[in-house]
Amino acid sequence: MAVPASELTADPAGTAGAPRPRHVAIIMDGNGRWATERGWPRLVGHRKGAERVKQVVHACPHMGVNWLTIYAFSTENWKRSTAEVLGLMGIFARYIKREADVMAAEGVRMRFIGDRGPLDKKLRNLMDTIEVQTAGNSRLNLTVAINYGGRAELARATGRLAAKIAAGEIATPTEADLAACLDTAGHPDPDLVIRTSGETRISNFLPFQSAYAEYEFTPTLWPDFTPDHLGAILDRFGMRDRRFGAA
Repeated sequence: MAVPASELTADPAGTAGAPRPRHVAIIMDGNGRWATERGWPRLVGHRKGAERVKQVVHACPHMGVNWLTIYAFSTENWKRSTAEVLGLMGIFARYIKREADVMAAEGVRMRFIGDRGPLDKKLRNLMDTIEVQTAGNSRLNLTVAINYGGRAELARATGRLAAKIAAGEIATPTEADLAACLDTAGHPDPDLVIRTSGETRISNFLPFQSAYAEYEFTPTLWPDFTPDHLGAILDRFGMRDRRFGAA
């Protein structure tokens, strides 16, 4: 789906040359509520949400964002109905199939974080394929968190770190050593974390990586969240004073 020209007007530097975040992470919340408010099945909201992802991904490079991480499915989302979970997995698979060539052509590199083990083998294969297909791209680095939970990621990371210590590779572990064992190893930390739908919690999303991120909670439901909404938030980010603990 093409993004309206009006939604691509924000310049990369932001309003009055204010700095914009290099890495934006988004908790995409509100798909189910969006559909329920209209009397539709929740999966209709998830499908609309997937369309919105395409628009935001397309818009990000025009706004100076070259790292985008989105929270697609948490480890807690398995608690939802079987029909909704299966429907979501189908949406993920269709999105990857349909967007692989488009992303490759637009310079988008797509990667996934989270525990892939419980996912369907066909979906895992699709994920592997698009990662390989887009590995040489750098215009936008898109990371999709599927079956992801921050605490579970930290547990995996500490296991990897312990193995390195036991092997004699690391004597005195540091924060950098732990970061190198995370699912996001090699990725910059988020500068800005956005959550849609009005909820004001982080829901186990990138707790280690977002220690110094700025947060923005918007009441807009994800299916209604346009590149214009994103641009306005990026402009507000540029007016914040990030001191990282300094006076």
